Amino acid sequence: MARRFSAPYQTEPVSALATWSRNLAVFSVITVLVAVVIVHTDFLEIKPAMATFFGGLAIAALSILVGLGAFASIWHNGSRGMGRILLAFLISAMVLAYPAYLGLQYRKLPKIHDITTDPIDPPRFEALARLRTGEGTNSAVYAGLYSAEQQRLAYPDIETVELELPAQRAYEVTLALVNRRKWKVVDERPPQPRRDGRIEAIAQTPIMGFREDVSIRVKADGEDSRVDIRSSSRYFESDLGSNAKRVSKLIEDINTAAEAAALKPVKKAPTTPPASKTQAKNAKK
Repeated sequence: MARRFSAPYQTEPVSALATWSRNLAVFSVITVLVAVVIVHTDFLEIKPAMATFFGGLAIAALSILVGLGAFASIWHNGSRGMGRILLAFLISAMVLAYPAYLGLQYRKLPKIHDITTDPIDPPRFEALARLRTGEGTNSAVYAGLYSAEQQRLAYPDIETVELELPAQRAYEVTLALVNRRKWKVVDERPPQPRRDGRIEAIAQTPIMGFREDVSIRVKADGEDSRVDIRSSSRYFESDLGSNAKRVSKLIEDINTAAEAAALKPVKKAPTTPPASKTQAKNAKK
């Protein structure tokens, strides 16, 4: 009978600290995912959701500290558990990586949350204003001149979109882009001879799902049109650049779609002959 080989280290006990480090790392992932689901589904208010999220980050950091203690323990008494420590470090690093990146963005970018192509007369929130009245929400009123100056310095390319299209066509192009992005449209009013077109919608950040409100105004400018956009975070003083990115991408897509729309021939409705001529032809038959 072959003798079973047993390595000496297999008889050593597993470090309890290593097990705790791994378990804490796994629990941090679960906690962060629960917080993300709460924000995406709007199940609870933002404060308990963020408390859960930051609690998950704290647990991940604690997992790293416990893992360091487990590493020191293994180094001194020769117990097992290095695999669990490395797994805990990997999981915790993945949990903390994106928040660490956001922290760098917070220090780098201006602390503003309201971006618009027209700081002098920004598109207003009307239907969306009712959703920005709870505790901790930002005001529906535009952030003001300080925000406008910070925006000008950080995002100088954000400005009114001028299109060589009639206002109605510009509105249709813009609304199609909003629907393509699957933003939740809460109000839409096509332009009229004495009224600007308006689109109000709710967008969400891709990972955390924070709600950011968008108001778009389409105004006739003779035979052409002007499109102004405003995107504002519903919570927090800094948007970490998300609104500027959204507005810049929408401006780019509107210009591209408007160029394509201008190249398409306008379909003419078929003209029906006058009733008298139709009757005359029928009479000849």
